[in-house]
Amino acid sequence: MPETATAATVELKPGDTAPDFTAETTDGSRIALHDFKGKSSVVLYFYPEDMTPGCTIEAQRFRDDHRKYEDANTVVLGVSMDPREMHEEFTEKEHLNFPLLVDTNGEICRSYGVPVEDHWAKRWTFLIGKDGKILKAYHKVDARTHSGELLHDIAATPGR
Repeated sequence: MPETATAATVELKPGDTAPDFTAETTDGSRIALHDFKGKSSVVLYFYPEDMTPGCTIEAQRFRDDHRKYEDANTVVLGVSMDPREMHEEFTEKEHLNFPLLVDTNGEICRSYGVPVEDHWAKRWTFLIGKDGKILKAYHKVDARTHSGELLHDIAATPGR
């Protein structure tokens, strides 16, 4: 039977505290959301699968806009349910300059209410402020334009 989760389990909205997590990254190190508290905003984006067309386009946009995110004191973190080996291959092939987080058991997806079907996370994003609160949740994401949309919203959000 396919693995399915629904967003109804958890429904995070702006102003809610973003659930903390610790996860393995592309290079095998571990990263926690609380590492960024008080330091930088975080774009936490969930995507279905490494090396698929839409996910590749979305990752390339984040890669190409990396300097703009740095200038906005914002970190980009990608999350899928793929194993680290696939993240490594995807990162190398696409020259990604931000970490991908390993969520093979779906724990991060569940804590953010991200729907999962057949081991694929739905394409959702959360913009998290330096204070650890959710600034914006994106449940309809166009992989081609999402990075630009986020950069626009970051620029329009004072005191993130």
